[in-house]
Amino acid sequence: MTTAIEDVYTTDEATGEGWRMILGDSCEALTALESDSVDLTVYSPPFAQLYTYSNSVRDMGNSASVEEFFQHYGYVLRQLLRVTKPGRISAVHAADLARTKATHGYMGLYDFPGDVIRAHEEAGWVFYGRALVDKNPQAQAIRTKSHALMFVTKNRDSSGTRPAIGDHLLVFKKPGENAVPIRTDVSNDEWIEWARPIWPAKSDEEVVADMEREGLIPAPGWYDVHETRTLNYRLGREERDEKHICPLQLDFIERCVRLWSNKGETVLSPFAGVGSEVYTAAKLGRNGIGIELKRSYYETALKNLAELGRATALVEQQS
Repeated sequence: MTTAIEDVYTTDEATGEGWRMILGDSCEALTALESDSVDLTVYSPPFAQLYTYSNSVRDMGNSASVEEFFQHYGYVLRQLLRVTKPGRISAVHAADLARTKATHGYMGLYDFPGDVIRAHEEAGWVFYGRALVDKNPQAQAIRTKSHALMFVTKNRDSSGTRPAIGDHLLVFKKPGENAVPIRTDVSNDEWIEWARPIWPAKSDEEVVADMEREGLIPAPGWYDVHETRTLNYRLGREERDEKHICPLQLDFIERCVRLWSNKGETVLSPFAGVGSEVYTAAKLGRNGIGIELKRSYYETALKNLAELGRATALVEQQS
């Protein structure tokens, strides 16, 4: 690993139609939000692995230990509880983390989602539900080079194999009664599928068709709806980034926004990255607020949101 050069901490803010992006540390920026002002939170927390996202000491992913990570994360969770309206939802994306011989002394997995659940409960949230997102093991093997998923491992000594790592949707609720009912536009047929404990992956053809309808270019290779349908993040990636960055998938976000918020309500992402949650909230008629520590991701989020504004204006002109 190369020597980390700490990123310079800066702050900024930008707004547009249906969105607000804040450049800064969530631990500080959340304190400026009003109590009981957020209707829904959707995000993926920084995973506790050094220098995955930035070199800043403010980046929770750069904690010296898992214990230190959850100490900082617990503060964020308490702030999120404060700003969320009673009876409303926080939808969190998480996944198991790989353990390697080089770093941890053994090959295995760390139950990161389990600790995320316990941290929420300690902060005062109610653990309300969970769904597992299906993954194509061959696609994951190609992308991650995991020996545990390789044909050669299975054929040489299958004791080294394991299932693919799926995504987790963890659903938490703030205690109290919801004052404003959510009148979702989710159909009964959609709900039958979305209420399943496992969200299946779409076929290659279905994913390509969905992407083409939205003017997105399918990536080559395997297509899993939760792996390819994302906002552009490459503009936010810098040479000093030490690991591959992948934003939260749009289908994942859209389901959460449609299920757990009304149009015109506020959707928050405290770790906004390239703006996927804010983009989706604004696109679906909500007011998105995003907080992002890293300037290159923040600027990419602004570009993505500008593209949304141009696309919306074009549709309005044509209608």
